[in-house]
Amino acid sequence: MRILSIAAFAVSGYASTDGRSCKPFNPLLGETYEADYPDKGLRFFSEKVSHHPMVIACHCVGTGWRFWADSNLKSKFWGRSIQLDPVGALTLEFDDGEVFQWSKVTTSIYNLILGKLYCDHYGTMRIQGNCEYSCKLKFKEQSIIDRNPHQVQGVVQDRNGRTVATLFGKWDESMHYVMGDCFGKGMGTEQFSEAHLLWKRSKPPNFPTRYNLTRFAITLNELTPGLKEKLPPTDSRLRPDQRCLEKGEYERANAEKLRLEQKQRQVSL
Repeated sequence: MRILSIAAFAVSGYASTDGRSCKPFNPLLGETYEADYPDKGLRFFSEKVSHHPMVIACHCVGTGWRFWADSNLKSKFWGRSIQLDPVGALTLEFDDGEVFQWSKVTTSIYNLILGKLYCDHYGTMRIQGNCEYSCKLKFKEQSIIDRNPHQVQGVVQDRNGRTVATLFGKWDESMHYVMGDCFGKGMGTEQFSEAHLLWKRSKPPNFPTRYNLTRFAITLNELTPGLKEKLPPTDSRLRPDQRCLEKGEYERANAEKLRLEQKQRQVSL
């Protein structure tokens, strides 16, 4: 079933956050990023379309499908932690007319004052389809005494509400599925032995200075020969602060970052 792969895709996006608790780069208003992979039949474009609130929109076209999304965050500060509630929807449409839509779950970052920083994702993700199947995924919230964190469990249901497949795994490791309603029966060893792998995380190289980026993600910031002339001046790969940071020139990167942010404030006045 197509929706099983979509569920794995929706979960896999959280894997890269494992061990990466630092605040990401804030894009400037109007900043863009585009990628074109003719060999993969893939084109992607994103832009920061609003500053307050900060909204980022993207559109991607592949062979036989289109994907688009908008993203905003509502934050709550709890003293020792911060809670981030995503606002916005992700939509995937196939050329045969089948459409799936879902929203992201809550993310919290803990130990802001003392201890080792870590993040967790929790809540219910509903992948709504317009044809035969929909999916509900439950991201279990991690507790202090939890020895098996990052669990995700879910079911695929048909339009009559009948469970046709069961999913389970961890958002930082892998996802598996079994046909039928295994939660209703109780998950036994025979169900686990019959499970099929949907997705398994490929861990990034152990280079702390590369922000836990995968090999593919690192290439996304590369300015290959001839590419610079083809990009608009708003492309994020042309940011001088980002380029300095990549080279390890931290003081210069911070100075460039402050200069760009000040320039943006002056323009918005």
